[in-house]
Amino acid sequence: MADKMEVKELEKVVVRFSGDSGDGMQLAGNIFSTVSATVGNDISTFPDYPADIRAPQGSLTGVSGFQVSIGATKVYTPGDQCDVLVAMNAAALKTQYKFAKPTACIIIDTNAFEASDLSKAEFKTDNPIEEMGIKQDVIAAPISQMVKDCLADTGMDNKSMLKCRNMFAVGLVCWLFNRDLKIAEDFIHEKFAKKPEIAEANIKVIHAGYDYGHNTHANVANTYRIESKTKVPGRYMDITGNKATAYGFIAAAEKAGLKLFLGSYPITPATDVLHELSKHKSLGVTTVQCEDEISGCASSIGASFAGALAVTSTSGPGVCLKSEAMNLAIITELPLVILNVQRGGPSTGLPTKSEQTDLLQALFGRNGESPMPVIAASSPTHCFDAAYIASKMALEHMTPVILLTDGFIANGSGAWKLPKLEDYPSINPPYVTPEMKDNYTPYRRNPETGVRYWAIPGTEGYMHILGGLEKDSNTGAISTNPENHNLMCRLRAEKVAKIPVPDITVEGCADDADLLIVGFGGTYGHLYSAMEELNKAGKKVALAHFSYINPLPKNTAEVLNRYKKVVVAEQNLGQFAGYLRMKVDGFVPYQYNEVKGQPFVVSELVAAFTEIINK
Repeated sequence: MADKMEVKELEKVVVRFSGDSGDGMQLAGNIFSTVSATVGNDISTFPDYPADIRAPQGSLTGVSGFQVSIGATKVYTPGDQCDVLVAMNAAALKTQYKFAKPTACIIIDTNAFEASDLSKAEFKTDNPIEEMGIKQDVIAAPISQMVKDCLADTGMDNKSMLKCRNMFAVGLVCWLFNRDLKIAEDFIHEKFAKKPEIAEANIKVIHAGYDYGHNTHANVANTYRIESKTKVPGRYMDITGNKATAYGFIAAAEKAGLKLFLGSYPITPATDVLHELSKHKSLGVTTVQCEDEISGCASSIGASFAGALAVTSTSGPGVCLKSEAMNLAIITELPLVILNVQRGGPSTGLPTKSEQTDLLQALFGRNGESPMPVIAASSPTHCFDAAYIASKMALEHMTPVILLTDGFIANGSGAWKLPKLEDYPSINPPYVTPEMKDNYTPYRRNPETGVRYWAIPGTEGYMHILGGLEKDSNTGAISTNPENHNLMCRLRAEKVAKIPVPDITVEGCADDADLLIVGFGGTYGHLYSAMEELNKAGKKVALAHFSYINPLPKNTAEVLNRYKKVVVAEQNLGQFAGYLRMKVDGFVPYQYNEVKGQPFVVSELVAAFTEIINK
């Protein structure tokens, strides 16, 4: 009977796994994403962690979600709404149903819809489907009971068995989209390598979920296939932005021939960078989990002074604490990368949510004249390149560099083709030369770039002193001379301003657009998708998306002044728009601003941009 089911080819599908924060939805989403990326599909993911991570079980505030968009061609966003919604309990159905398309298939565990579950989810009746007015196809299966039956002979206790029920949903979804379970099995074996009995239990349940769909057809008329149409030979993996960032730092250190040092304090959502780098001691990586943000940054400055590629990682609240040490890196002109994985603020704010609200802090959030390059990654896979370039910029220009990512792209993932390091540009720090021996001073500079020369401590003939007090430009001795301070401030600013960055490129209707969309950082996928939809609708729209914030590309003013209407779209209240107005004379853009802790919704962008075009 199963063989008679029609298999439909799809261009794209969006799946959302949701359940209690302890139900393993992130793992389920990661497995299905990995399976899809490994077979050549392009993917974009959005792990949506609950704001209240210690919420009572089954409560509305403790729901965890993971959405993945899978495409036969390039995928730019996790999607506005999903084609398949997995709701492992009543609270998940209630809070996540709004993300389901009118044509969506909804999968629920009926065992998690008992009277007590419905009460916790604040349902008024014993029929949540009818109460919510759900008209979509619903696959209602006693998943918890079937998992217990499946694992009855394993000797596992009830609690341990129920921890595997997320795998049943993975298996069912894999059947629905004709996925080979071998990749999922390999993932689980690796994940639970130290607990083989747990691995085998999870694999057993995955197969049970797959077989349930195969044997019952799960009340659906078809299964589906998403066949990649843009296959490029190479080795691929599903990679998160945080992991890609860590790999970018490792690659840069290897290219520069330096040790990599990370001094960090764990903070959501940046902690995974620390976790990942701590695994790679064999590659010459040293990680120190410090007792606070200040020591994390200060230890990295020490490592930089000693001649390492030094990184410190944090989120917005941590940058506030690091700012004094960051200024020490500025005045000593030492290479340091400060990674800021932005989250919702202010204060503790929304640790698990994503925003772009730290831009002005990155540009100006320090005492005195403190110029610092700022780079913003635009996607999970771009985090690798952004980390590499930030490291190259810091090492070659002897300056701290801020690398901005955000919770959306840091926790999200994409299909990443493993790069060849030989294809990446060389990294050449400005080391002192033999001719400078015995007459070296710490602020002796390259006359063209303004970059000071780097003398690694312990090198005979290059003794010098660096510190937080202003130094004489010529001698390196402490100086309070007003003219010298004026000179040093200008030299540091000019050095950053001279850093070469690529011109900004315009995508879409670059020559004759009626509207130019401008953005930066992790909003790229949503803005690009909005532009595509508008172009398909016959509107002439273009996109200029910035990764280099300071210094700005040299053609910025020319590009922004080329179009009659420009809208700057960002997840803050207008920080980038204000910065561009400061840098470009006469630039007065339209603005689209949201501060919701959530990614943009493409349909909302399209509606807003259409309104601007029609004005």
